[in-house]
Amino acid sequence: MSGASADPGLHTAADTAVALRARFPEAVVRSHTVCGQVVVYVTNAGAHAVLEWLRDDVSQQFNYLTDITCVEYRDPERELEVVYQLRSLDRKVDLRVKIPLNPDGPLEVRSVLDLWRGADWLEREAWDMFGVKFRGHPDLRRILMWEGYAEGFPLRKSFPLRGHWSRAEQTRQALEANPEAYYSLEELSIAEAYHELPLDVRERLAKAGKVLP
Repeated sequence: MSGASADPGLHTAADTAVALRARFPEAVVRSHTVCGQVVVYVTNAGAHAVLEWLRDDVSQQFNYLTDITCVEYRDPERELEVVYQLRSLDRKVDLRVKIPLNPDGPLEVRSVLDLWRGADWLEREAWDMFGVKFRGHPDLRRILMWEGYAEGFPLRKSFPLRGHWSRAEQTRQALEANPEAYYSLEELSIAEAYHELPLDVRERLAKAGKVLP
């Protein structure tokens, strides 16, 4: 959604927040500045249009997606936020955009992969750690935990410090996942500890021809 600059004099992130409130009055919930960083809160329904305008409008040009993550608060009010960190390379301006969600409600937002290709793995990580689904993502699967990991989403407030299962059960599940079939020894960071691995794992590695010299 490209558009001509409404005000070519806009230069700061604070100016951008003002412009957003004027252009998207129903989508912008509030904005404030924290530690010098301007943060704009937007509704889930209006978020994609806001982000598209920030990227495409010639007065904004937030063409670099630095990060997508989430943060969950427990006190004083329970809330989970999807966080987009944007930067305009030409203007040298940073902006943070947040979508507030109810942790007990459906955790789903629209993917921005159509706006920034770099959103691909960032959205997968947010899904993996927080359980937020990015509607329209073509390959939304775990990226830090292994496929088949069933304990939940490790960065949620409801996730126990040591996980839901015992250490023995976690180890058993990890071994059954057969990670060496998908990763090299270097990727698994076990090259130096090869001889300390369980015998059945070493045997599987030997059959796969991945025995260390």
